[in-house]
Amino acid sequence: MPVRSLRSSVITWPSREAVEQGLREWVQRLELPGLLAAGYFGSYARGDQGPGSDLDIILIVQEASLPPWQRPRLLPLEELPVPAEALVYTQAEWRKLPRASPRFARTLALEARWLIGPPMP
Repeated sequence: MPVRSLRSSVITWPSREAVEQGLREWVQRLELPGLLAAGYFGSYARGDQGPGSDLDIILIVQEASLPPWQRPRLLPLEELPVPAEALVYTQAEWRKLPRASPRFARTLALEARWLIGPPMP
């Protein structure tokens, strides 16, 4: 998280490298059954992040009993070094993504950085 010096109004924000390392460690600790792939996209993946940027995470699992919008609430996102949002897709949903959301699928194909994976086609 950002840190403020006691004698300064300057806020320092973790570097891209520190955020990626924090994400790597978080993924290693993550207890998510059937995890197939893990990565990130958005400003940290593109390298244009700045103070206040959040981390956009993508996780692909074999199966899930919850609907997509409820899956991230089970993740300990507060353990990451910056605010984060996560998308959790099942393998079947991931395979359908290019047809269901072609623009987003292209964006992910271009900019996602995979820590586990790469994802299956």
